[in-house]
Amino acid sequence: MNAGTDGGHLMRSSVLAAWVGDVADFAQRRWQREPAVFTPPSSAAPFDLDELDAAFDSGLLRTPYLEMVRSNKVVVPPDAYTASRVVNGITYSGFADRARVVAQLRAGATLLLRCVDQWHRPTGELVARLSEELDRRVEAFFFVTPVGGQGLAVHRDDADVFVLQVAGSKTWYVHDAPAVADWRPGELPDDEHSPRLLHTVLGPGGVLYVPRGFAHRAVGAAGLSAHLSLTIRDVCLQDLRTALEKLLTEGLDLPARPLGEPALADACAALLRQVRTASATVTPDDLRLAARAARARQPAEPAPPLAETARTWDAAARTGGLTSVGRTWRRLRGAARTAGP
Repeated sequence: MNAGTDGGHLMRSSVLAAWVGDVADFAQRRWQREPAVFTPPSSAAPFDLDELDAAFDSGLLRTPYLEMVRSNKVVVPPDAYTASRVVNGITYSGFADRARVVAQLRAGATLLLRCVDQWHRPTGELVARLSEELDRRVEAFFFVTPVGGQGLAVHRDDADVFVLQVAGSKTWYVHDAPAVADWRPGELPDDEHSPRLLHTVLGPGGVLYVPRGFAHRAVGAAGLSAHLSLTIRDVCLQDLRTALEKLLTEGLDLPARPLGEPALADACAALLRQVRTASATVTPDDLRLAARAARARQPAEPAPPLAETARTWDAAARTGGLTSVGRTWRRLRGAARTAGP
């Protein structure tokens, strides 16, 4: 990240300030440059083992939001940690089974919860705040690992990652950045030997920052290790292409399906004129910011809680809100019945 441009987003980040302290120093020295460990004064994670228990207790946690993984190429089948239920005479599979999950943890597997921000409200609020502050898309994952367990082999993420340790401790190994620009995210080959930059044991309350693309792995060190990973996604070439198309064609009014060769030729000519004109004014900064804005999480306007809706339901009916809908429907239905052929 260029501190002279994008660094401004970090400077305004109150979420990051709670984790890293001096945000200006972090933006200039750490961001996408080197891994770092921080010890904030208070717990940074809204999701912990108590919240995990609450998710189990709800009875609604199921695949694909949970998965159990091992780094030694062993695939843990879903039926080893989930159960089926019969609802209205139909069998549904993939519901989290706490006893089976614990058995797999004891056998050395790691529990991975995906997209926690989608179903845990406090985590979703944290992710939305961080996404808004950084103009990046952020996602949350939760890992529970036994002592000596390693959920993922050495790998690179296509995202900057903040690790918020909530229980137990975990040993982290962070290696150097990719040497070329066409690197691929995912597990590294067995003969990969990137220089190690950081070796640390992260305890409860600790925060680890891993820059985008830096290879890393983690091994459970003590207790039942649990951490929340926040992945901060940046744009790729496809994001830039999509943003460029939108910038170059914005405001252009053309038929979606031109009929006939003359109409198709006119549409081609209009499109080319628009692109030639717009391309002279679009700057690299315009394109970069547009791509990031499209990739960032756009918080939706929350619907009112059902309890609040219930309190206003009768009032809406008395003022005609619900009655008028019913009256309109009856009028339309009556008109349809009496309409002639």
